[in-house]
Amino acid sequence: MRIHLYIPCFVDQLFPKAGMAMVEILEKLGHTVEFEESIACCGQPAFNSGYWEEARKVAARTIEGLESAETVVIGSGSCGAMIHKFYPELFKETPLSEKANALAAKTFEFSDFLVRKLGVTDLGAKFPHKVTFHDGCHGLRELGIKNQPRQLLSHVQGLSLVEMKEAESCCGFGGTFSAKFPLISSAMGDVKCTSALETEAEYIVSSDSSCLMQIQGLLSRQKKPLKTIHLAEVLVSR
Repeated sequence: MRIHLYIPCFVDQLFPKAGMAMVEILEKLGHTVEFEESIACCGQPAFNSGYWEEARKVAARTIEGLESAETVVIGSGSCGAMIHKFYPELFKETPLSEKANALAAKTFEFSDFLVRKLGVTDLGAKFPHKVTFHDGCHGLRELGIKNQPRQLLSHVQGLSLVEMKEAESCCGFGGTFSAKFPLISSAMGDVKCTSALETEAEYIVSSDSSCLMQIQGLLSRQKKPLKTIHLAEVLVSR
């Protein structure tokens, strides 16, 4: 299969290892991985802030750039939800409506693509650590992704998954939310961190690097030993 891997802005700039891990996994499964460098952002920051016209200008480049893609895979529930669920709404009754719907239909979040589209749950990974999992808001609430990453983790040799009580609680990042409401954002993140620490896990795993950035920032400032890692990086560990 010819797969276009959509790399979110923050993964490209701050967490390239997550993107490289996804490439490694997809190629190991025998697929051809492509990447369109001209696409820089899905338009979500402007969309979430209410600037829909500005968001359309950015999103239009994504739609045109991915029009010929056979399948689009995104290592982020946040950006995945933007394209899969909100593009049809953003471009409703516009000249790009049909193309937006077509792109939405062939776009998948990474773990969902592996489990439901390819039927893959065991990648032969080894990660001898105790971990807990954070459900990103968009992946969970907009895309319905809950069991897929856990199915993948259940087949990682040596890995012990301990669920935290606040697994489904928001980490407080929310993109521009954390900038506009820093005190609320930090308080929400503290709840998440406290819950994760209670599990005595070594790592917090998630499908969203943006959430992990928020959580790791709080943990580091608190000088806590708990570390964060993207799901794809766990799945390439040997």
